[in-house]
Parts: sequence; C-alpha cells; structure tokens
Amino acid sequence: MADTRTTSEDDPTRAANIFDVARLAGVSHQTVSRVINDLPNVRPATRARVEQAIAQLRYSPSPAARALVTRRTRTIGLVTPGISDYGPTSVALNFNFAAREARYSVDTVSAPPDDPKAWRSAIEGLLRQRVDAIGLVVVHVAVLELVRSLDLRIPVVACASTARRSPLIVSIDQYRGARAAVRHLAELGHTRILHLAGPATAPDAIERARGWSDELAAHRLELTEPAYGDWSAASGHRLASAWDIGPGTSIFVANDQMAIGVLSALRERGLRVPEDVSVVGFDDIPEAGYLYPPLTTVRQDFAALGELMMQKVLLAAEEPDTTTEATPIPTHLIVRHSTASPEPS
Repeated sequence: MADTRTTSEDDPTRAANIFDVARLAGVSHQTVSRVINDLPNVRPATRARVEQAIAQLRYSPSPAARALVTRRTRTIGLVTPGISDYGPTSVALNFNFAAREARYSVDTVSAPPDDPKAWRSAIEGLLRQRVDAIGLVVVHVAVLELVRSLDLRIPVVACASTARRSPLIVSIDQYRGARAAVRHLAELGHTRILHLAGPATAPDAIERARGWSDELAAHRLELTEPAYGDWSAASGHRLASAWDIGPGTSIFVANDQMAIGVLSALRERGLRVPEDVSVVGFDDIPEAGYLYPPLTTVRQDFAALGELMMQKVLLAAEEPDTTTEATPIPTHLIVRHSTASPEPS
C-alpha cells in the first residue's frame, strides 16, 4: 500500500514535525530527538544531516514536547524581593542575561522582602510550573532561614550575604568590603569612625556592620552604637541631621543611597566634606562619581553575582552531585574626593 501521509513539503501550510525531519535526514525520530536535546552518542555526520533537515524544514520543537522527552522545561524560576533597590534589581537583571546566554527562559515573581510565607507560596507556584531550578534574591534574614530549611525536588540557589558558607548560596564579600572601607579611614588618621548601617534584618547590613566593628577592633578604635537606616537617602538625611557629628568625624555608610542623604544633611549643617567629615559609601551606584563631592565607596560587581547565581543554578540542575561552595565575589574600594585626612584641630 502506498504511503499516503502528507509532509510539510506536500502541504506548505502544515508545520513540520519530528517525523518529517527524520524522513528527510534518513534517521530515526529518536536520533532527531537526541540532536535537538544536544545529547551525546550521535555521529558528527549524522548530527550535521539532522541539523540541515531542521533548517530546511524550519522545524521548531515545542517546549512541551521537549519537556516530555527530557523531563526538563529549560525554564528557571526566580523570586525577587518586591523592592526597586539598585543591588537586587541589578542581580536579577544580570541573572536573566546569563540565562538567555545559556538558552534558558526565566519565570520571575516578586514577594514582600520580609514575608517568608509569601516566599514559600511563590516557590510553590514555580514548582507547579515545572521549572528546572529556582533562584532567590534574598534581602531579609527570615527569608534566609526559610531558604536553609527548604528540601525540594529541584535545586534552589540563593543570592544572600551570610557568614555561613553553603554550596547553594552565592554572595559578594560584604564583610571584607566593609573592613576595607574602615581601614581606608583609619589609615587616613581618623579615630572616630561612625557607622550608618542598613536595616538590622538585612543580611548585607549585618555583614557590613560586622566588618566595621572587627576593623575598628583591629585598629583599637572606639566602637560606638551604629545608627540604622532603611537604605533610602531620606533615612540617611534624617539620621545625619540628628547625629553628634563634628569636625574630625568620619562616617562609613552602608550604602550609597543613604550616603547621598548624609552628604546633603552635612552640607545643611555647615560641615564640609571631606575637610570636616569624611564619608564612605557602599555599592558604587552609577551616580556615585557625580555627587558633590564624588563619593568614595565600595564597588560591588552585581553583574558577576547575577551570572554566578545562574552558573550555580545550571550546575545544580545539570550535575546535581556537584556540591562545591562558591567563593564570595570580592569588592573593590573606589577612592574619590569624599575622604581625606582630618584637619588639625
């Protein structure tokens, strides 16, 4: 009996399927599947023939069909805090860039930064979407504790600052960055180094405050109680307006946004930067070099952090037996004009 099945060449309106590709290439549909999913044990000449047939027929396998073959969707879930702060936003953006380079798509959802129940609900929603792995951008200690308690059937990698290392946590070295900032001030001759910290529940703020206090101890300088802001320029302005700050003081501020508020408050109080007060920020936001004066700060490589999180996600998804810890990404002190040696009294 003659073969009466139509092909995409017989009917140009019908989309090609895997069997059309197999017939044109002269191979089994299982071989086509192995080529599509980049699996081994396909001879180079055969792979080239299949790829030529795919191009000729303009065949595009559906994500659903590919998932049935590989049991993977090539989709990564990403949960981000519901805030627009520069750091978390930059990490998420570069995570997406790295995923696209690896030919993965990303389903992104946001949750309140301090609500573990909302984060668990977001994670459960992504699991129902059958994502291959999940990335988390964590900015609150309660959510970090949730991450440590998770036991899921797929890998979960978190971006979070913590002194406790883990194979599935990536971070920037906040602690050493803070120590470098304080060391810079101490080496300039400052003996009174105040700290405007971030929220007491923020892992980044905790690590920066720890670095500040340890570096003060290393120089045998007085440790005072830090002030706590909320990462905003408004909180930096409010706290610096009320603080006991006089000539000869220096301030290590836990992020550049709060440092902007500090600079404004000092100017309103008639204090010159850096002649009277030296100020160091943290992050090196794009505007830091254009403030008045240009801000000395600690640069974080958020692009590298987003890429590292994606690398760990892929490694965990594709090689689940790999458990190597990720070394925290180093920071770099950027010295500009907001710091100087204290003037003689």
